[in-house]
Amino acid sequence: MKPVIFGIAGEALTPDERAFFRDSDPAGYILFRRNIRDKAQLRALTDALRTLHGRDDLLIMIDQEGGRVARMQPPVWPAFPPGQVFDSLYDVAPSSAIAAARANAQAIALTLRECGITVDALPLLDVRQEGASDIMGDRTLGAEPMRVAALGRAMIEGLRAGGVVGIVKHMPGHGRALVDSHHDLPTVEADEAALETDIAPFQALASAPMGMTAHIIYTAWDKERPASLSPVVIETIIRQRIGFDGLLMSDDLDMKALKGDIPSLAAGVVAAGCDLALNCWARMDEMVGIAEALPEISDLSRARLDRAMVTVPQVTEEAEPQPESLANLLARRDELLSVMA
Repeated sequence: MKPVIFGIAGEALTPDERAFFRDSDPAGYILFRRNIRDKAQLRALTDALRTLHGRDDLLIMIDQEGGRVARMQPPVWPAFPPGQVFDSLYDVAPSSAIAAARANAQAIALTLRECGITVDALPLLDVRQEGASDIMGDRTLGAEPMRVAALGRAMIEGLRAGGVVGIVKHMPGHGRALVDSHHDLPTVEADEAALETDIAPFQALASAPMGMTAHIIYTAWDKERPASLSPVVIETIIRQRIGFDGLLMSDDLDMKALKGDIPSLAAGVVAAGCDLALNCWARMDEMVGIAEALPEISDLSRARLDRAMVTVPQVTEEAEPQPESLANLLARRDELLSVMA
């Protein structure tokens, strides 16, 4: 198995993809809007991936946060609110906000499980900072670390209840970035004392099954390398100070914050300590290069992957969610959110 998550070009596997994925055996896959038409098509695609690898617990992930980051959209699937909604409710009724976040995440999970998706890139534990880039903005769960942690924990619990694994992101914190790492490399110059605020939610949720790194330079820790490529940040901050021992993946290698060819970046993030490299764009030449550049997955990383995925129930017809269950969760969430109205 190669320590990488690959994207897929379209709504079904091409013959070339099928042959390449069978030979390279990536740890998992990530889906985008280009891969999605409707429920039947999406389920057929995820079933094809599981059949190809013979792994019912195959890591098949998606970014389904709600708000502006939602790959599965109406009218086929419900619209889900962004994280800021739960932060706002917390101002009025903290326990209701936690219950609403949990119900919302479980509802998301049911929609994913119905289509065979096993992992969601949620929750964001990035602590919002005034004046930072709007790339986080309303996606975040607030500016107070323990509130972020409480709402994030509820989301992980909700996802798990719906049969989906959550990912805490973006370690060790994206909230101070002044530029969007999709386009530029952010440099955070806050000192170590200030950065305690950023890592606090990740410390509180250090037992999360999966995490994702940030493509950001933190000068207090490593003046030269972004976190995803920094052995110092990954080992000293993420693994030791935060205490995270779950499966750690990089953010997308194709983001413009990183410089260099994609296969070398994939090898670089794994060498730095990421368990998996994330490559989203399904360019066959890049994927072939990544497969050639990467070693086989380490025993430790494979153990972390297996430990994270063991909570995923079998994806069978008998395990499919009933529409009433989803309807009840959405109704409960909306009743709790109605306090703000």
